[in-house]
Amino acid sequence: MSLFGKKKNKIKNVSYILPPVRRMSFEYGNLQGIGNRNRQEDSFAQVNAMDVMKIKDEGLFFTVCDGMGGMRDGKLASETAVDVLKKGFMSLDRSSDISCQLESFIVSASAKVEDLLEGEGGSTVIVAVIYDEKLYFASVGDSYFYLKRGNEIYLLNWRHNLENDIYLEKIRNGDTNPFPARENREAEALTSFLGMSGLERIDRSKMPIPLKNGDVLLSCSDGIGGVLDENELNEILEEGSAAECCMKIEQRILEKAKPHQDNFTGILVKCIY
Repeated sequence: MSLFGKKKNKIKNVSYILPPVRRMSFEYGNLQGIGNRNRQEDSFAQVNAMDVMKIKDEGLFFTVCDGMGGMRDGKLASETAVDVLKKGFMSLDRSSDISCQLESFIVSASAKVEDLLEGEGGSTVIVAVIYDEKLYFASVGDSYFYLKRGNEIYLLNWRHNLENDIYLEKIRNGDTNPFPARENREAEALTSFLGMSGLERIDRSKMPIPLKNGDVLLSCSDGIGGVLDENELNEILEEGSAAECCMKIEQRILEKAKPHQDNFTGILVKCIY
């Protein structure tokens, strides 16, 4: 009895079982072919793609580098770039701006390629990190980085070639007609690439991109992005595992049988809850 003649209610300990936190998982796939070239000059790499716990703690890293065949030793250029970028990821400070760090890794890779090949070789690059279910990326050159979300596919990066530079200048002057830029004889000439002296033009994500269930990421050389258009890729990526999608991309390229088919390399990541 209490002083007031009433029973004191006892407070019982109540345990609550919280539902488990659902974390995004990732399916990884890749493809590579020589096309109608004499040698393979593309390089690619991933880190942590097969380790769920490391993805959670460190993130998922992947990169595609397309060595420039018209210059000296494109294979050495792309392999060197991949090696520098992977080492950069190992030193990544996840509490700081990740995209900014990817840009600095690219600058280091470019300097290394320039030093090795004395300015006579080069490579394009797409480098990306998925950390805490957000995407960060940086790129140089004319490779492609796509995001398929729902029924749409988006090109995330700016491709550094003369066609796009001419078109951008026309837009600034109020002319949105893309055809004069496409008809330029040197439209495909790169205006920025790893290994060039004084690399300044690097594209990167300004803000992290939150990923959603069902998102598909495709990082690829122009042997894929320059051969299959966005409608074709959107259709191919609509269903199937990451590995199956890669097989379908390769099959479609082989079916086209282009006489001057370039090396082709791609990395595909599917985001799944």
